[in-house]
Amino acid sequence: MKVIPTAAVLGAEIAGVDLSRHLDDITFAAIERAYDEYGVIFFRGQSITPAQQVAFTRRFGEIEFNIFGERWSVPGNPEIVVLSNITEGGRPTGVRRAGENWHSDMCYTARPPRGTVLYAIEVPELHGLPLGDTEFASAAAAWDALPDAMKRILEGRQATFDFRERKRALAPTQAEIDRNPPVRHPIVRTHPSTGRKCLYVMRDDCTAIEGMESDAAEALIAALADHLVKPAFVYRHQWRPGDVLMWDNCTVQHRAIQDYDMPQRRLMHRTTMGGAVPA
Repeated sequence: MKVIPTAAVLGAEIAGVDLSRHLDDITFAAIERAYDEYGVIFFRGQSITPAQQVAFTRRFGEIEFNIFGERWSVPGNPEIVVLSNITEGGRPTGVRRAGENWHSDMCYTARPPRGTVLYAIEVPELHGLPLGDTEFASAAAAWDALPDAMKRILEGRQATFDFRERKRALAPTQAEIDRNPPVRHPIVRTHPSTGRKCLYVMRDDCTAIEGMESDAAEALIAALADHLVKPAFVYRHQWRPGDVLMWDNCTVQHRAIQDYDMPQRRLMHRTTMGGAVPA
């Protein structure tokens, strides 16, 4: 096994590991350390079954289910959400346009997931040019780069995260909205393993900041959201078929680049691991 950091402030390739085979405890511990340290890790050239993906994800925590899985999942494996633009019989086979804006997965829940695993089965391309990249931003590096005056303003404050703000993108039912009432999380999260502080602010999900008037809160959220995704903090992943990539939802935000459409096909399997109450 070899850990190969990217040229960005986050992200590393894990080489020399076959995820279709059992991982001994020493190898898994090294993978988990790299995951905590780099925020994004990926394995090239994998060929895994749904059951193997679920088993690998469970090594990091219990599987977290979300609304996508209730609508689009792998038959026999409800833990796996299908992300795809492919249709069969005129009906979508998976989530078509998800994650176009910067976000951290399921931040609107009381216990946001620890992380997400994405397995690329089909990657869209145009005359050999891969499309459908994913960008990842380091919320830890973004925090480190803030002025001390801003850090003092943010420390100890909480923001409100409201699932209803995603209504247009996800088209949730009223029952789904009722299951996800507004929650409050600290603007500055501490990673439970590394102790690094991370900005936890999203333009589309944060609707208020404790102790601030709405106009001032909206302006601060926008400024922090823009700061977090500056090029200096971003790694852009160009997918290859067989990639297994996973990201940490505390230290990383991400967005999917929607620069493709049929006949360019995209098919990915996603699993999500449970997390803890942000602190």
